[in-house]
Amino acid sequence: MRRRFALFAPAAFAAASGLGAMQSASGASTPAVDLPVDFGAHPASRIEWWYVTGALDAVDGRTFGFQITFFRAETGIESARESRFRADQLVFAHAAVTDLAGRRLRHDQRIARAGFGIAEAATGRTNVVLRDWRLADITTTTGARRYRAVASSGSAGFAFDLALHASREPLPQGDAGLSRKGPDPEQTSRYYSEPQLVASGTLGLDGKAPFAVAGRAWLDHEWSDSLLDASAVGWDWIGMNLNDGSALTAFRLRRADGSALWAGGSFRSATGDARSFGPDEVVFTPVRRWTSAASKATYPVRWQVTTPAGAWTVDALLDDQELDALASTGAVYWEGLSALLDANGRSVGRGYLEMTGYANRLVL
Repeated sequence: MRRRFALFAPAAFAAASGLGAMQSASGASTPAVDLPVDFGAHPASRIEWWYVTGALDAVDGRTFGFQITFFRAETGIESARESRFRADQLVFAHAAVTDLAGRRLRHDQRIARAGFGIAEAATGRTNVVLRDWRLADITTTTGARRYRAVASSGSAGFAFDLALHASREPLPQGDAGLSRKGPDPEQTSRYYSEPQLVASGTLGLDGKAPFAVAGRAWLDHEWSDSLLDASAVGWDWIGMNLNDGSALTAFRLRRADGSALWAGGSFRSATGDARSFGPDEVVFTPVRRWTSAASKATYPVRWQVTTPAGAWTVDALLDDQELDALASTGAVYWEGLSALLDANGRSVGRGYLEMTGYANRLVL
């Protein structure tokens, strides 16, 4: 497995109709992702996450990044099902705001067992709650798909309330939503993305009156029973909304020597044509590195990423976007707002870069 799975594992232990142009390479008649039912939670699967990031602009010219991620984990404790206080499902959440003008990343974390209205992940529709943090589908019967993302933290000094409007159909990743994450065919996940979400709402800092923001966001939803390959120590991943309406995904899992164990991704053009990338078609090359004073980990914060859709530079807009989530998921990782540059050095989009396994090897 890649990405969000390993963030919580140490602590917790043709596409369908309307999905767009990406076709199944295997020609399977049944898609791996079946929407709309798969918008909701999959309690029988071991691990699952809903992950939203985006770039927000205020009317005064300031730019912010935001992240909210919900994780659901099946504990495997059979006896837990016999009690109304059962702990058969755990819910975790991370939320963060990158304040570029203030040169600061604000972040917080939460964890609770599911139930009692405190932490829930609904089936059949997107509705994940952890106390007053929420990611919910608020689509009306006559409108396009619309989400609401809400999070606040007194200790970190941020609060956001955002509406996310789907401008395109969901994008199934991999082979019609079946996404390989390693050399073993069993190392797979079910995975779709919703790039180019139109974001609008309010953001408040340090208890002051919230102000209006607007921008573009990206939603990933992924679930699996698989484990990370034993030789993988972490991964590098990007989800980029391009200015022309297209969307780029690329990732690689790394061995201890920094070489790629597995890779993949996709590109969907502004016109809707989409293709997946094979494991030998994506190359991440570090260009510039930054060392965290807190964890002492060194992260590449500028990358050259080569894909069949083109060669790109990914440049962190703030070096220090490291998150310490040891109190909830047992991980320290880098997750931050970044610019996407084309081969001529021109800014062509914005999105998020994620890097794990640099502070310490992921132990599952």
